[in-house]
Amino acid sequence: MKPTAKPIIERGVREQAFTLECEGRVVPAILWTPEAGGSGQPLALLGHGGSQHKRADYILASARRLARDHGIASVAIDAPGHGERADLDTERLGRIDRVWGRAGVVEETIADWRAALDAVQDTLGAGTVGYFGVSMGTMMGVPLIAAEPRIQAAVFGLMGTWSVISQRLADDAARVTCPLRFLVQWDDEVIPRDLAFELFDRLGSKQKSLRAHPGGHLDVPPDEMRAVPEFLASHLG
Repeated sequence: MKPTAKPIIERGVREQAFTLECEGRVVPAILWTPEAGGSGQPLALLGHGGSQHKRADYILASARRLARDHGIASVAIDAPGHGERADLDTERLGRIDRVWGRAGVVEETIADWRAALDAVQDTLGAGTVGYFGVSMGTMMGVPLIAAEPRIQAAVFGLMGTWSVISQRLADDAARVTCPLRFLVQWDDEVIPRDLAFELFDRLGSKQKSLRAHPGGHLDVPPDEMRAVPEFLASHLG
């Protein structure tokens, strides 16, 4: 875990950019913590959507609310082919689906997240862990949580059994057993709601809820996004 800039402290939240190495890859990341610090803090993993990055507006807003309102640390990484990891061809063509469909990208993402989780827990101490990711954040988050028993609560959404890794999602969903919330946009032009319902149904959690709102893929109501930290805090303590 190598800091890449001086920490930024603003309104009680400390933001530290860093990189880590995983299987020969350099993974850019950001860690947000309450300014007061403390050991063994709960931690949220924040997975951004397709064509976005670790400091997307809703990621940053969630991280700040988690730290300020609930004393929960959070970490976000740039997914393969995104943010600081986007190669010239991906940026030029705007074809993020080339990244999603690349062989081995799911395993790489799982390994990157586990390396980030290990690094942060080495620094902060081992506390409870949650996950928040919609759209591509769910596409990669379902396989991650199926493989990572440390994650104890999740918020998913804006994804269904239609995707370039649809079979992987269908297979891994049953192994997701933590409490979770699932967000659906009723008029989603990217993910038809019947496929989102199918993914929700396949998730193996006994404690799960689905929250649906009118509007398209990017029209999740602000109040719903603001409720994500509260949901995670209710399960992470």
